[in-house]
Amino acid sequence: MSSYVTGIGVISAIGKNVKENLEALLAKRTGISCLTLFESTHDVPVGELKLSNEELQQMLGLPITKTYSRTALLGMVAVKEALTDAGIKTNSGLRIGLISSTSAGGMDLSENFYKEMLAKPNGGRLRNVISHDCGDSTEKIADFVGIRDYVTTISTACSSSANAIMLADRMLKHNLLDVVVAGGIDPLCLFTINGFSSLMILDKELCRPFDETRAGLNLGEGAGFIVLQREDTLKDKKPYCQLAGYANENDSYHQTATSPDGDGPLRAMAGALKKAGLKPEDVDYVNVHGTGTGNNDQSEGTALKRLFGDKIPHFSSTKVYTGHTLGAAGGIEAVYSILSITQDVVFSTYNFKNPMTDIMLTPVVDTIHNAGVNVVMSNSFGFGGNVSSLVFSSLKK
Repeated sequence: MSSYVTGIGVISAIGKNVKENLEALLAKRTGISCLTLFESTHDVPVGELKLSNEELQQMLGLPITKTYSRTALLGMVAVKEALTDAGIKTNSGLRIGLISSTSAGGMDLSENFYKEMLAKPNGGRLRNVISHDCGDSTEKIADFVGIRDYVTTISTACSSSANAIMLADRMLKHNLLDVVVAGGIDPLCLFTINGFSSLMILDKELCRPFDETRAGLNLGEGAGFIVLQREDTLKDKKPYCQLAGYANENDSYHQTATSPDGDGPLRAMAGALKKAGLKPEDVDYVNVHGTGTGNNDQSEGTALKRLFGDKIPHFSSTKVYTGHTLGAAGGIEAVYSILSITQDVVFSTYNFKNPMTDIMLTPVVDTIHNAGVNVVMSNSFGFGGNVSSLVFSSLKK
């Protein structure tokens, strides 16, 4: 029994809603630019949403006098859009759940607290610390939209929101909920910029996934959520598509790297197809994790060749538009995968030039319209080898 996608919501560096994101993807317009939200010693480009927290609060109709983490605000925008798109009212009598995910949590506010605390004795506002926990943003989003039946948070690095979507499907299948909003959020903050800089995997230019000259990733921020329902709760709502399959694997190869032979990614992709009852040749498009780091692209590319052989489907990385949004990546790219099906389009990794000499794979570099997209695989690979794949299928399959 499949879960059906009835609503989508997204906010990222290329737009504050689904419409703006789709327009930017089709126009091959990146959101990667210089950092302006806060000061950093690292001069690197980022996928930044050009709205302050105060502007986000005004957009949401929230009081400016109250403090919210950027994580909570970004999530509120995307969850509200997804619920509105699905036509779901939280007082409808349906059992509605929210499964959110994040890596940084309220770190953006915690950083302000420590800066003030170090500047003067007894400095720092405690209200900037109480949002630190990853679950705080989920609770605030649930309160904002009125979800009461089930609220939980997942944090498994960059596979977080893909895993949130998997849990949502299981909750529906076991008849524990009728509707689930699932996805993830992450903000830009010093914690992630400093952390990834210490790993020496931040590119000083626009990232180049699967390119021989790739030099690292660009960090980004945003939120992406989808609404999942069982067929018996759909009524007159026509779904976008179905969540056909998924799998999570952990190769435990390294704290911050995936196995070079692609064992974990291969098992995740193959497992997702098996659950969907599909074969590799049924996949029309893969939204790859594609961060632009040496390890990720080599590992993922190797896994693609092992799974698909000589018949690798169209694939591309949309991180050239948004940057790597960490815990939000799986949710944002799930939305993009759903749009690929509904718009029958394959998005491009438009700045690709040079195939990796050891793999020789070429992502889509020019947007393909009328591409015959019915099945899309979306990959989200995280630290510690925690890797996840989702498979979305059109209602025609």
